[in-house]
Amino acid sequence: MGAVAGGAGATMITGCETDPIIEQAIEIGLGRTPFEKKRDERLIAEEFLNEKEMSLLTVLCDIILPASDTAGSASDAEVPAFINFISKDISSLKVPVQGGLAWMNNESRKRFAKPFIECSKTEQMQIVDDIAFPDKVSDEMKQGGAFFDRLRGLTLTGYYTSQIGIKDLGYVGNRPNVWDGVPQEVLDKHGMSYDPEWLAKCVDQSQREVIAEWDEQGNLIT
Repeated sequence: MGAVAGGAGATMITGCETDPIIEQAIEIGLGRTPFEKKRDERLIAEEFLNEKEMSLLTVLCDIILPASDTAGSASDAEVPAFINFISKDISSLKVPVQGGLAWMNNESRKRFAKPFIECSKTEQMQIVDDIAFPDKVSDEMKQGGAFFDRLRGLTLTGYYTSQIGIKDLGYVGNRPNVWDGVPQEVLDKHGMSYDPEWLAKCVDQSQREVIAEWDEQGNLIT
């Protein structure tokens, strides 16, 4: 389910229901302007999806991205909370997200006379299979198909900007690497050379993984 539209979605870091990441950003500053800080506080306090909607959203997110042998599920990565937050942050998402959740329950009641989360896995997948693949969605299912396509993008965005998702990708970020300067043959070709004194200061591979430290006056310690 998740592979169909992996490139779609929004851009934000995930948080959990109490948004501790955002709260920490407010507390320590993290480059937030006064306007941004007030906006963060307002979004955290704002209520959007209720408990039943969040339960349904959690089920759908885990259908899109279930747990694997190497990584947790979408709900393990707190993707439903991300979608709840991003819908408040990008208000144009509110109607599609909330309306789509209502569509899922209405369709479930029409077919099985009960809400989606009360259906068996087989019953749930009957509905999902009808809306999960854009090129196979029938005209009467287009509303549900549009919702599921949007939800898939949001789920993948939330997941792969979470700690679990980044680890699953194997992304390690910027790491110290070995660089011994310009190769000697290139220096010779251009009649250039390194100053031995500066070479000793700047190219010391034994120190390449040492994290620099400064004192309170800004003087380099290591």
